Amino acid sequence: MIKLEENYQRTIDDRRSFDIRFWQSQGDIAIFEAVTQMLNDYLLIRGKNADESRLQRTVENFQKA
Repeated sequence: MIKLEENYQRTIDDRRSFDIRFWQSQGDIAIFEAVTQMLNDYLLIRGKNADESRLQRTVENFQKA
């Protein structure tokens, strides 16, 4: 079962306490998955290849600068 949370407030209010509380309660994995999904959506909208985003690439070369 999916838990759904809603928040209604005026759009001119700059209070982000609901957003902060919500995302902190989700944990790191859920936040990363949400970011990954948003990036994939962005790439698809722009007509780019969303199969291999920059966050999911394998490291090919690593050296000390």
